[in-house]
Amino acid sequence: MPKGLTFLPSLALAAVMAMPLAAETKPDADTVVANVNGDEITLGHVIASVAALPPNYAEIEDDVLYEFVIEQLIQQQLLAQQQDDLNRLNQLGLENEGRSMRAVQTVNALLGDVVSEESIQAAYDAEFGNFEGEDEFDASHILVATEEEAKEIKTLLDDGGDFAETAKEKSTGPSGPNGGSLGWFGKGQMVPEFENAVVALEKGQISDPVQTQFGWHLIILNDTRKSEAPGLDAVREQLAQSLQQDAIQAKIDELTQQSQIERPALDGVGPKVIRQIDLIQE
Repeated sequence: MPKGLTFLPSLALAAVMAMPLAAETKPDADTVVANVNGDEITLGHVIASVAALPPNYAEIEDDVLYEFVIEQLIQQQLLAQQQDDLNRLNQLGLENEGRSMRAVQTVNALLGDVVSEESIQAAYDAEFGNFEGEDEFDASHILVATEEEAKEIKTLLDDGGDFAETAKEKSTGPSGPNGGSLGWFGKGQMVPEFENAVVALEKGQISDPVQTQFGWHLIILNDTRKSEAPGLDAVREQLAQSLQQDAIQAKIDELTQQSQIERPALDGVGPKVIRQIDLIQE
């Protein structure tokens, strides 16, 4: 059943009966399709209800869905007429929903021309046009439990031992089987003690034993490079969102400057009251 429309489970979709039209009628949003004790249900109400349905309802035959939605709206109206007024909680919720819907309409109209290929390209150029890149490092390491082990391995390496083969044989870290390779990484991705040791190395140099929370390391710096700016397609969505957020914020700032907004100081009213549901319950 369509979300927000189904109230009486006994009315299955297969049981909906077609209501013959008395005469050919030109479609109009204000055309009355049902009258419930004097309250009108229009074609506009039907169209808005169908537009809010999940995509899978598109598979239902139009004539079946048309009659079904009208029946559901009639049921809603019958039930709604049993209440003279909404309770305070629901009335306030309805006012919030209306405010939110009008705000969304304003935003949608505002954003119509904000995002274009030209604006995205301009935003990309502004952010990455002078991109200089960050330092990145390609390093390998051998991890062991004690400083003594690390010193012994360092002696072997200084005597000409192959770093990758030694890592495969002696490293206890998960990168050991891969020759100790850690691949490329930037600053901030490794624990400080490890990063400081890497930054201090020259290409091809092996560090003295370095202690971290994981144990003792011997590190070799394989290579360095500068990071490259991301491609436009990789950040297109991010840039579009930023353009939209900037446009919305600019509009809010403009409206705020043009408007008279008052927030009176109220004794006894503060953050703690937001959970006092009893204040709006009848």
